[in-house]
Amino acid sequence: MPFIPHTEKDTREMLKTIGVDSIADLFNEIPTELKIEQLEHVPEALSEMEISRLMRQRAKMDGSPMCFIGAGAYEHHIPTAVWDIATRGEFYSAYTPYQAEASQGTLQVIYEYQTMITELTGLDVSNASLYDGASALAEASLMAVRINRRVKSGRVLLAPGVNPVYEQVAAAIAGSQGLTFERLPKDVTTGNVDFNSLPEGGDPVAVVLQQPSFTGTLDDVDRMTDWAHANGALMIGVVNPTSLALLKAPGRWGTEGADIAIGEGQPLGIPMSSGGPYFGFMTCKKKHVRQMPGRIVGRTTDLDDNPGFALTLQAREQHIRRSKATSNICTNQGLMVTAATIYMSLLGYEGLVNVANTCHHNTALLADGLSALDGVERLFDGPFFHEVALRLNRPVAPLLEALADRDILAGLDITSFVGTDALLVCATETKTQGDIEACIVAFSDVLASANTNSA
Repeated sequence: MPFIPHTEKDTREMLKTIGVDSIADLFNEIPTELKIEQLEHVPEALSEMEISRLMRQRAKMDGSPMCFIGAGAYEHHIPTAVWDIATRGEFYSAYTPYQAEASQGTLQVIYEYQTMITELTGLDVSNASLYDGASALAEASLMAVRINRRVKSGRVLLAPGVNPVYEQVAAAIAGSQGLTFERLPKDVTTGNVDFNSLPEGGDPVAVVLQQPSFTGTLDDVDRMTDWAHANGALMIGVVNPTSLALLKAPGRWGTEGADIAIGEGQPLGIPMSSGGPYFGFMTCKKKHVRQMPGRIVGRTTDLDDNPGFALTLQAREQHIRRSKATSNICTNQGLMVTAATIYMSLLGYEGLVNVANTCHHNTALLADGLSALDGVERLFDGPFFHEVALRLNRPVAPLLEALADRDILAGLDITSFVGTDALLVCATETKTQGDIEACIVAFSDVLASANTNSA
Protein backbone atom coordinates (compact mmCIF):
# COMPACT_ATOMS: atom_id res chain seq x y z
CA MET A 1 0.00 0.00 0.00
CA PRO A 2 1.34 3.49 -0.77
CA PHE A 3 -0.16 4.94 2.43
CA ILE A 4 -1.19 3.25 5.68
CA PRO A 5 -3.38 5.63 7.73
CA HIS A 6 -3.33 3.83 11.10
CA THR A 7 -1.70 5.65 13.96
CA GLU A 8 -0.17 3.84 16.95
CA LYS A 9 -3.34 4.68 18.88
CA ASP A 10 -5.50 3.11 16.15
CA THR A 11 -3.38 -0.04 16.24
CA ARG A 12 -3.62 -0.35 20.04
CA GLU A 13 -7.40 0.03 19.93
CA MET A 14 -7.77 -2.63 17.22
CA LEU A 15 -5.55 -5.08 19.11
CA LYS A 16 -7.54 -4.44 22.32
CA THR A 17 -10.81 -5.05 20.46
CA ILE A 18 -9.73 -8.47 19.20
CA GLY A 19 -8.15 -9.38 22.53
CA VAL A 20 -4.41 -9.60 21.80
CA ASP A 21 -1.49 -7.63 23.18
CA SER A 22 0.61 -7.20 20.04
CA ILE A 23 0.66 -7.80 16.29
CA ALA A 24 3.20 -10.56 16.90
CA ASP A 25 0.51 -12.48 18.81
CA LEU A 26 -1.44 -12.81 15.56
CA PHE A 27 1.32 -15.09 14.28
CA ASN A 28 1.79 -17.28 17.35
CA GLU A 29 0.91 -20.40 15.34
CA ILE A 30 4.33 -20.14 13.69
CA PRO A 31 6.90 -22.19 15.67
CA THR A 32 9.48 -20.05 17.44
CA GLU A 33 12.41 -21.86 15.82
CA LEU A 34 11.17 -20.74 12.40
CA LYS A 35 11.10 -17.06 13.30
CA ILE A 36 13.96 -14.62 12.89
CA GLU A 37 14.63 -11.56 15.00
CA GLN A 38 15.55 -9.30 12.13
CA LEU A 39 16.28 -9.31 8.41
CA GLU A 40 19.97 -9.23 7.62
CA HIS A 41 21.29 -6.63 5.18
CA VAL A 42 18.03 -4.68 5.25
CA PRO A 43 18.76 -1.00 6.04
CA GLU A 44 16.83 1.20 8.42
CA ALA A 45 13.54 2.58 7.14
CA LEU A 46 13.63 5.84 5.17
CA SER A 47 11.10 8.63 4.95
CA GLU A 48 9.02 9.12 1.81
CA MET A 49 11.27 11.97 0.67
CA GLU A 50 14.44 9.98 1.32
CA ILE A 51 13.26 6.84 -0.46
CA SER A 52 12.10 8.87 -3.48
CA ARG A 53 15.53 10.47 -3.76
CA LEU A 54 17.29 7.12 -3.40
CA MET A 55 15.20 5.50 -6.13
CA ARG A 56 15.81 8.41 -8.51
CA GLN A 57 19.54 8.05 -7.93
CA ARG A 58 19.41 4.32 -8.62
CA ALA A 59 17.28 4.81 -11.75
CA LYS A 60 19.94 7.17 -13.13
CA MET A 61 22.55 4.44 -12.71
CA ASP A 62 20.87 2.52 -15.56
CA GLY A 63 21.55 5.38 -17.94
CA SER A 64 19.92 5.48 -21.39
CA PRO A 65 21.95 3.07 -23.53
CA MET A 66 21.00 2.14 -27.08
CA CYS A 67 19.65 -1.39 -26.97
CA PHE A 68 20.22 -3.92 -29.76
CA ILE A 69 19.21 -6.96 -27.69
CA GLY A 70 16.18 -9.06 -28.62
CA ALA A 71 16.04 -12.79 -27.86
CA GLY A 72 12.46 -12.73 -26.59
CA ALA A 73 12.02 -9.21 -25.16
CA TYR A 74 11.96 -6.24 -27.52
CA GLU A 75 12.24 -2.48 -27.25
CA HIS A 76 9.26 -1.31 -29.29
CA HIS A 77 7.66 2.13 -29.33
CA ILE A 78 4.61 2.17 -27.07
CA PRO A 79 2.13 5.00 -27.79
CA THR A 80 1.52 7.11 -24.67
CA ALA A 81 -2.21 6.41 -24.86
CA VAL A 82 -1.64 2.70 -24.15
CA TRP A 83 -0.62 3.04 -20.52
CA ASP A 84 -2.58 6.26 -19.93
CA ILE A 85 -5.69 4.14 -20.55
CA ALA A 86 -4.46 0.87 -19.01
CA THR A 87 -3.61 2.56 -15.69
CA ARG A 88 -7.03 4.11 -15.23
CA GLY A 89 -8.59 2.85 -12.01
CA GLU A 90 -11.23 0.83 -13.85
CA PHE A 91 -8.50 -1.37 -15.38
CA TYR A 92 -5.57 -0.95 -13.02
CA SER A 93 -7.32 -2.34 -9.95
CA ALA A 94 -9.65 -4.84 -11.65
CA TYR A 95 -9.53 -8.34 -10.21
CA THR A 96 -10.35 -11.66 -11.88
CA PRO A 97 -13.87 -11.30 -13.33
CA TYR A 98 -15.64 -14.15 -11.55
CA GLN A 99 -18.86 -12.13 -11.18
CA ALA A 100 -19.95 -11.27 -14.70
CA GLU A 101 -22.63 -8.81 -13.56
CA ALA A 102 -19.92 -6.65 -11.96
CA SER A 103 -17.18 -7.15 -14.53
CA GLN A 104 -18.61 -6.44 -17.97
CA GLY A 105 -15.88 -3.94 -18.90
CA THR A 106 -13.03 -6.25 -17.93
CA LEU A 107 -14.69 -9.21 -19.64
CA GLN A 108 -15.20 -7.27 -22.87
CA VAL A 109 -11.54 -6.18 -22.93
CA ILE A 110 -10.45 -9.81 -22.57
CA TYR A 111 -12.93 -10.88 -25.26
CA GLU A 112 -11.57 -8.26 -27.66
CA TYR A 113 -8.03 -9.40 -26.83
CA GLN A 114 -8.94 -13.04 -27.55
CA THR A 115 -10.46 -12.00 -30.88
CA MET A 116 -7.31 -10.12 -31.94
CA ILE A 117 -4.96 -12.94 -30.92
CA THR A 118 -6.98 -15.54 -32.83
CA GLU A 119 -6.89 -13.29 -35.90
CA LEU A 120 -3.11 -12.99 -35.62
CA THR A 121 -2.50 -16.72 -35.13
CA GLY A 122 -5.18 -18.00 -37.52
CA LEU A 123 -6.60 -20.40 -34.91
CA ASP A 124 -10.09 -20.68 -33.49
CA VAL A 125 -9.91 -20.01 -29.75
CA SER A 126 -7.74 -17.98 -27.38
CA ASN A 127 -7.56 -18.08 -23.61
CA ALA A 128 -7.35 -14.98 -21.42
CA SER A 129 -3.52 -15.16 -21.24
CA LEU A 130 -0.87 -17.03 -19.29
CA TYR A 131 2.05 -16.03 -17.09
CA ASP A 132 4.62 -15.62 -19.88
CA GLY A 133 5.80 -17.19 -23.11
CA ALA A 134 8.10 -19.72 -21.45
CA SER A 135 5.49 -21.12 -19.07
CA ALA A 136 3.03 -21.15 -22.00
CA LEU A 137 5.24 -23.79 -23.64
CA ALA A 138 4.95 -25.97 -20.53
CA GLU A 139 1.17 -25.52 -20.49
CA ALA A 140 0.91 -26.29 -24.22
CA SER A 141 2.97 -29.47 -23.78
CA LEU A 142 0.76 -30.67 -20.92
CA MET A 143 -2.29 -29.78 -22.99
CA ALA A 144 -0.92 -31.87 -25.87
CA VAL A 145 -0.63 -34.88 -23.55
CA ARG A 146 -4.30 -34.52 -22.57
CA ILE A 147 -5.36 -34.25 -26.21
CA ASN A 148 -3.10 -36.94 -27.69
CA ARG A 149 -4.06 -39.63 -25.18
CA ARG A 150 -3.14 -42.60 -27.34
CA VAL A 151 0.55 -41.59 -27.18
CA LYS A 152 2.06 -42.57 -23.84
CA SER A 153 5.71 -41.66 -24.47
CA GLY A 154 5.60 -38.14 -23.00
CA ARG A 155 8.22 -37.12 -25.61
CA VAL A 156 8.06 -33.52 -26.84
CA LEU A 157 10.39 -32.80 -29.77
CA LEU A 158 11.82 -29.29 -30.01
CA ALA A 159 13.08 -27.77 -33.25
CA PRO A 160 16.64 -26.41 -33.05
CA GLY A 161 15.41 -22.82 -32.98
CA VAL A 162 13.28 -23.06 -29.83
CA ASN A 163 14.37 -20.53 -27.20
CA PRO A 164 16.66 -22.36 -24.72
CA VAL A 165 15.10 -20.52 -21.79
CA TYR A 166 11.67 -21.79 -22.86
CA GLU A 167 13.05 -25.31 -22.85
CA GLN A 168 14.48 -24.90 -19.34
CA VAL A 169 11.21 -23.49 -17.97
CA ALA A 170 9.08 -26.16 -19.67
CA ALA A 171 11.33 -28.93 -18.34
CA ALA A 172 11.16 -27.47 -14.82
CA ILE A 173 7.35 -27.27 -14.89
CA ALA A 174 6.36 -30.30 -16.93
CA GLY A 175 9.37 -32.56 -16.43
CA SER A 176 8.09 -33.64 -13.05
CA GLN A 177 4.88 -34.80 -14.75
CA GLY A 178 6.59 -37.31 -17.00
CA LEU A 179 7.37 -35.16 -20.03
CA THR A 180 10.79 -35.16 -21.70
CA PHE A 181 12.01 -32.49 -24.10
CA GLU A 182 14.36 -33.52 -26.91
CA ARG A 183 16.00 -31.43 -29.63
CA LEU A 184 15.58 -32.32 -33.29
CA PRO A 185 18.73 -32.38 -35.49
CA LYS A 186 20.00 -29.04 -36.79
CA ASP A 187 21.22 -28.05 -40.24
CA VAL A 188 24.42 -26.18 -39.37
CA THR A 189 24.15 -24.06 -42.52
CA THR A 190 20.69 -22.64 -41.90
CA GLY A 191 20.30 -23.20 -38.15
CA ASN A 192 16.93 -24.82 -38.84
CA VAL A 193 15.61 -28.39 -38.80
CA ASP A 194 17.70 -30.92 -40.72
CA PHE A 195 14.93 -32.80 -42.51
CA ASN A 196 17.38 -35.39 -43.80
CA SER A 197 18.15 -36.54 -40.24
CA LEU A 198 14.72 -36.55 -38.62
CA PRO A 199 14.12 -39.55 -36.35
CA GLU A 200 11.73 -42.33 -37.25
CA GLY A 201 9.21 -43.70 -34.74
CA GLY A 202 9.41 -42.97 -31.04
CA ASP A 203 5.78 -41.86 -30.79
CA PRO A 204 6.27 -38.15 -30.00
CA VAL A 205 3.28 -36.56 -28.32
CA ALA A 206 4.04 -33.14 -29.79
CA VAL A 207 6.51 -31.23 -31.95
CA VAL A 208 7.43 -27.62 -31.13
CA LEU A 209 8.62 -25.20 -33.81
CA GLN A 210 9.54 -21.56 -33.12
CA GLN A 211 9.00 -19.15 -36.00
CA PRO A 212 11.02 -16.92 -36.20
CA SER A 213 13.56 -19.02 -34.34
CA PHE A 214 15.53 -17.89 -31.31
CA THR A 215 18.33 -16.88 -33.69
CA GLY A 216 15.93 -15.11 -36.06
CA THR A 217 15.90 -17.71 -38.85
CA LEU A 218 12.77 -18.82 -40.71
CA ASP A 219 12.02 -22.54 -40.89
CA ASP A 220 9.92 -24.56 -43.34
CA VAL A 221 6.78 -24.51 -41.19
CA ASP A 222 4.63 -26.36 -43.73
CA ARG A 223 6.98 -29.32 -44.05
CA MET A 224 7.56 -29.50 -40.29
CA THR A 225 3.85 -29.39 -39.48
CA ASP A 226 2.99 -32.11 -41.97
CA TRP A 227 5.86 -34.27 -40.63
CA ALA A 228 4.57 -33.88 -37.08
CA HIS A 229 1.04 -34.90 -38.04
CA ALA A 230 2.29 -37.80 -40.16
CA ASN A 231 4.09 -39.10 -37.05
CA GLY A 232 0.99 -38.88 -34.87
CA ALA A 233 2.14 -35.78 -32.98
CA LEU A 234 0.43 -32.48 -32.32
CA MET A 235 2.07 -29.34 -33.69
CA ILE A 236 2.82 -26.50 -31.27
CA GLY A 237 3.91 -23.22 -32.83
CA VAL A 238 5.87 -20.64 -30.83
CA VAL A 239 5.47 -17.28 -32.53
CA ASN A 240 6.37 -13.62 -32.17
CA PRO A 241 3.10 -11.66 -32.47
CA THR A 242 4.74 -8.77 -34.33
CA SER A 243 6.07 -11.15 -36.98
CA LEU A 244 2.55 -12.43 -37.68
CA ALA A 245 1.80 -9.16 -39.47
CA LEU A 246 4.12 -10.50 -42.21
CA LEU A 247 4.56 -14.25 -41.77
CA LYS A 248 2.13 -17.12 -42.28
CA ALA A 249 -0.12 -17.66 -39.26
CA PRO A 250 0.27 -21.00 -37.39
CA GLY A 251 -3.31 -21.90 -38.18
CA ARG A 252 -2.30 -22.12 -41.84
CA TRP A 253 0.92 -24.09 -41.43
CA GLY A 254 0.99 -27.24 -43.55
CA THR A 255 -2.06 -29.13 -44.71
CA GLU A 256 -3.98 -28.97 -41.42
CA GLY A 257 -2.40 -26.07 -39.53
CA ALA A 258 -0.73 -26.08 -36.12
CA ASP A 259 -2.86 -27.46 -33.28
CA ILE A 260 -1.70 -24.96 -30.64
CA ALA A 261 0.07 -21.61 -30.93
CA ILE A 262 1.76 -19.84 -28.04
CA GLY A 263 4.17 -16.97 -27.56
CA GLU A 264 5.31 -14.01 -25.51
CA GLY A 265 2.99 -11.01 -25.61
CA GLN A 266 5.60 -8.47 -24.49
CA PRO A 267 6.06 -6.98 -27.99
CA LEU A 268 2.42 -5.81 -27.89
CA GLY A 269 2.80 -2.65 -25.82
CA ILE A 270 4.55 -4.02 -22.74
CA PRO A 271 7.75 -2.25 -21.55
CA MET A 272 10.89 -4.37 -21.20
CA SER A 273 10.90 -3.48 -17.48
CA SER A 274 14.05 -5.46 -16.62
CA GLY A 275 12.28 -8.71 -17.40
CA GLY A 276 8.64 -8.35 -16.47
CA PRO A 277 5.81 -8.62 -15.82
CA TYR A 278 4.95 -9.90 -19.28
CA PHE A 279 2.18 -12.25 -20.46
CA GLY A 280 1.90 -15.40 -22.52
CA PHE A 281 -0.75 -16.02 -25.15
CA MET A 282 -2.25 -19.31 -26.30
CA THR A 283 -4.63 -20.22 -29.10
CA CYS A 284 -5.78 -23.59 -30.41
CA LYS A 285 -8.17 -25.38 -32.75
CA LYS A 286 -11.76 -25.40 -31.57
CA LYS A 287 -11.79 -29.18 -31.17
CA HIS A 288 -9.09 -28.89 -28.49
CA VAL A 289 -10.70 -26.07 -26.50
CA ARG A 290 -11.82 -28.19 -23.54
CA GLN A 291 -8.20 -29.04 -22.79
CA MET A 292 -7.02 -25.44 -22.94
CA PRO A 293 -5.69 -24.09 -19.62
CA GLY A 294 -6.66 -20.74 -18.18
CA ARG A 295 -9.84 -18.80 -18.74
CA ILE A 296 -11.94 -18.08 -21.81
CA VAL A 297 -14.40 -15.21 -22.13
CA GLY A 298 -17.45 -15.66 -24.35
CA ARG A 299 -20.00 -13.24 -25.81
CA THR A 300 -23.68 -13.93 -25.20
CA THR A 301 -27.05 -12.19 -24.98
CA ASP A 302 -29.44 -11.72 -22.08
CA LEU A 303 -33.22 -12.31 -22.01
CA ASP A 304 -33.75 -8.90 -23.63
CA ASP A 305 -31.26 -9.74 -26.41
CA ASN A 306 -28.65 -7.29 -25.12
CA PRO A 307 -25.03 -8.36 -25.63
CA GLY A 308 -23.01 -9.44 -22.60
CA PHE A 309 -19.82 -11.24 -21.66
CA ALA A 310 -19.05 -14.08 -19.27
CA LEU A 311 -16.42 -16.68 -18.42
CA THR A 312 -17.25 -19.84 -20.36
CA LEU A 313 -16.46 -23.58 -20.28
CA GLN A 314 -14.80 -23.35 -16.88
CA ALA A 315 -16.47 -22.75 -13.56
CA ARG A 316 -14.61 -21.16 -10.68
CA GLU A 317 -14.46 -24.57 -9.04
CA GLN A 318 -12.04 -25.64 -11.80
CA HIS A 319 -9.36 -23.62 -10.02
CA ILE A 320 -10.20 -25.04 -6.59
CA ARG A 321 -10.59 -28.76 -7.37
CA ARG A 322 -6.95 -29.23 -8.30
CA SER A 323 -7.22 -32.90 -9.20
CA LYS A 324 -9.83 -32.22 -11.90
CA ALA A 325 -8.40 -28.99 -13.32
CA THR A 326 -6.79 -28.76 -16.77
CA SER A 327 -4.51 -26.19 -15.17
CA ASN A 328 -4.22 -24.41 -11.87
CA ILE A 329 -3.62 -21.03 -13.43
CA CYS A 330 -5.71 -18.49 -11.55
CA THR A 331 -5.29 -14.73 -11.87
CA ASN A 332 -3.98 -14.09 -15.38
CA GLN A 333 -1.80 -11.19 -16.49
CA GLY A 334 -4.90 -9.04 -16.91
CA LEU A 335 -3.26 -5.62 -16.82
CA MET A 336 -0.70 -6.64 -19.45
CA VAL A 337 -3.47 -8.03 -21.65
CA THR A 338 -5.38 -4.76 -21.31
CA ALA A 339 -2.34 -2.83 -22.49
CA ALA A 340 -1.81 -5.25 -25.39
CA THR A 341 -5.45 -4.90 -26.45
CA ILE A 342 -5.16 -1.12 -26.47
CA TYR A 343 -1.85 -1.31 -28.35
CA MET A 344 -3.29 -3.56 -31.07
CA SER A 345 -6.40 -1.38 -31.32
CA LEU A 346 -4.34 1.78 -31.79
CA LEU A 347 -1.93 0.32 -34.36
CA GLY A 348 -4.40 -1.79 -36.30
CA TYR A 349 -3.30 -4.14 -39.06
CA GLU A 350 -1.42 -1.51 -41.07
CA GLY A 351 0.41 -0.29 -37.98
CA LEU A 352 1.59 -3.78 -37.09
CA VAL A 353 2.75 -4.34 -40.67
CA ASN A 354 4.72 -1.09 -40.58
CA VAL A 355 6.36 -2.03 -37.28
CA ALA A 356 7.30 -5.50 -38.55
CA ASN A 357 8.68 -4.17 -41.84
CA THR A 358 10.73 -1.50 -40.12
CA CYS A 359 12.15 -4.02 -37.65
CA HIS A 360 13.24 -6.29 -40.49
CA HIS A 361 14.73 -3.40 -42.47
CA ASN A 362 16.68 -2.02 -39.51
CA THR A 363 18.04 -5.44 -38.52
CA ALA A 364 19.18 -6.04 -42.10
CA LEU A 365 21.06 -2.71 -42.07
CA LEU A 366 22.70 -3.56 -38.75
CA ALA A 367 23.63 -7.12 -39.74
CA ASP A 368 25.02 -6.03 -43.11
CA GLY A 369 27.07 -3.27 -41.51
CA LEU A 370 28.53 -5.50 -38.81
CA SER A 371 29.17 -8.38 -41.23
CA ALA A 372 31.31 -6.04 -43.33
CA LEU A 373 33.80 -5.73 -40.45
CA ASP A 374 36.83 -8.01 -40.28
CA GLY A 375 36.20 -10.95 -37.98
CA VAL A 376 32.38 -10.76 -38.20
CA GLU A 377 30.10 -12.82 -40.46
CA ARG A 378 26.56 -14.16 -40.59
CA LEU A 379 26.31 -17.43 -38.68
CA PHE A 380 23.43 -18.87 -40.71
CA ASP A 381 22.32 -18.57 -44.33
CA GLY A 382 18.77 -17.85 -45.34
CA PRO A 383 15.96 -15.44 -44.52
CA PHE A 384 15.36 -13.94 -41.07
CA PHE A 385 12.91 -11.67 -39.30
CA HIS A 386 14.31 -9.05 -36.90
CA GLU A 387 17.21 -10.91 -35.32
CA VAL A 388 20.46 -12.13 -36.85
CA ALA A 389 23.17 -14.34 -35.38
CA LEU A 390 26.75 -13.25 -36.13
CA ARG A 391 29.89 -15.36 -35.79
CA LEU A 392 32.91 -13.57 -34.31
CA ASN A 393 36.56 -14.57 -34.45
CA ARG A 394 37.02 -13.91 -30.72
CA PRO A 395 35.12 -14.20 -27.42
CA VAL A 396 31.96 -12.11 -27.38
CA ALA A 397 31.73 -11.11 -23.71
CA PRO A 398 34.71 -8.68 -23.64
CA LEU A 399 33.42 -6.90 -26.74
CA LEU A 400 29.96 -6.47 -25.21
CA GLU A 401 31.51 -5.09 -22.02
CA ALA A 402 33.54 -2.56 -23.99
CA LEU A 403 30.48 -1.47 -25.98
CA ALA A 404 28.41 -1.20 -22.80
CA ASP A 405 30.99 1.29 -21.54
CA ARG A 406 30.02 3.35 -24.59
CA ASP A 407 26.31 3.11 -23.69
CA ILE A 408 25.57 0.54 -26.38
CA LEU A 409 23.96 -2.81 -25.53
CA ALA A 410 25.13 -4.46 -28.72
CA GLY A 411 23.34 -7.81 -28.51
CA LEU A 412 23.20 -11.12 -26.68
CA ASP A 413 26.11 -13.55 -26.33
CA ILE A 414 24.73 -16.86 -27.66
CA THR A 415 28.03 -18.74 -27.66
CA SER A 416 26.78 -21.39 -25.25
CA PHE A 417 23.65 -22.00 -27.35
CA VAL A 418 25.27 -22.36 -30.79
CA GLY A 419 28.66 -23.77 -29.76
CA THR A 420 30.82 -21.05 -31.35
CA ASP A 421 31.63 -17.41 -30.55
CA ALA A 422 28.42 -15.74 -31.66
CA LEU A 423 26.33 -12.64 -31.06
CA LEU A 424 22.58 -12.19 -31.58
CA VAL A 425 21.61 -8.68 -32.69
CA CYS A 426 18.24 -7.02 -33.14
CA ALA A 427 17.13 -3.57 -34.27
CA THR A 428 13.48 -2.64 -33.80
CA GLU A 429 11.55 0.30 -35.21
CA THR A 430 12.86 2.46 -32.35
CA LYS A 431 16.31 2.66 -33.99
CA THR A 432 17.19 5.36 -36.50
CA GLN A 433 19.77 5.00 -39.24
CA GLY A 434 22.03 7.18 -37.10
CA ASP A 435 21.67 4.77 -34.17
CA ILE A 436 22.58 1.82 -36.38
CA GLU A 437 25.59 3.60 -37.86
CA ALA A 438 26.77 4.61 -34.38
CA CYS A 439 26.61 0.97 -33.27
CA ILE A 440 28.59 -0.19 -36.30
CA VAL A 441 31.25 2.50 -35.81
CA ALA A 442 31.57 1.72 -32.09
CA PHE A 443 31.79 -2.01 -32.85
CA SER A 444 34.55 -1.33 -35.39
CA ASP A 445 36.48 0.79 -32.88
CA VAL A 446 36.24 -1.87 -30.18
CA LEU A 447 37.42 -4.58 -32.57
CA ALA A 448 40.35 -2.40 -33.67
CA SER A 449 41.25 -1.66 -30.07
CA ALA A 450 41.11 -5.36 -29.21
CA ASN A 451 43.38 -6.14 -32.17
CA THR A 452 45.87 -3.49 -31.06
CA ASN A 453 45.94 -4.76 -27.49
CA SER A 454 46.51 -8.35 -28.59
CA ALA A 455 49.25 -7.45 -31.08
